Amino acid sequence: MGDLLLVRHGETEWSVSGQHTSWTDLPLTTHGEEQAKALAPLLSGRTFSLALTSPLGRAIRTAELAGVTGALPYGDLHEWDYGGYEGVTTVDIHRTRPDWYLWTDGVPPGPEGHPGESPAEVGARADRVLARVDTALPQGDVILVAHAHFLRVLTARRLGLDPADGRLFQLATGTVSRLSTEHGRPVIAEWNTRA
Repeated sequence: MGDLLLVRHGETEWSVSGQHTSWTDLPLTTHGEEQAKALAPLLSGRTFSLALTSPLGRAIRTAELAGVTGALPYGDLHEWDYGGYEGVTTVDIHRTRPDWYLWTDGVPPGPEGHPGESPAEVGARADRVLARVDTALPQGDVILVAHAHFLRVLTARRLGLDPADGRLFQLATGTVSRLSTEHGRPVIAEWNTRA
């Protein structure tokens, strides 16, 4: 049985400013590209039975710079749809909704095609991704290159927790995390690892 490696894409302008970024396809900053390149030694020597990325450019570019070959874009790996909070910081949201918390309150609808997602909806996507991952893990390691909030929800679901329990797992840009098993049960083996 292989391990599940999770890679959060490198830094973007909005990850620095704290703006919620789901469908806005921002490129990596120069520092973000360096973060992605620095992941290559952490991943070298591994072969993956399955390599998937979010369909967004920042994840695809991170995979390329980290040396992940043969990665396929997979729609269910896109970031949490922040609806009407796309591009808005938590500080700005708190000016009108001081008690707002993404993990319990979700987001308001955004423009057409971006209704926003609840934690349960993101969890349902994560469960679909994990079902695909589970078919490949018996053949070896699997790597997913995606986004912070989505990967946090996916981690919660892998550990048998509710989607909103993703709030417990802070995830920095340009990092590798590894989910494994101990005595046949899912565990976090590494978290937020940088070169």
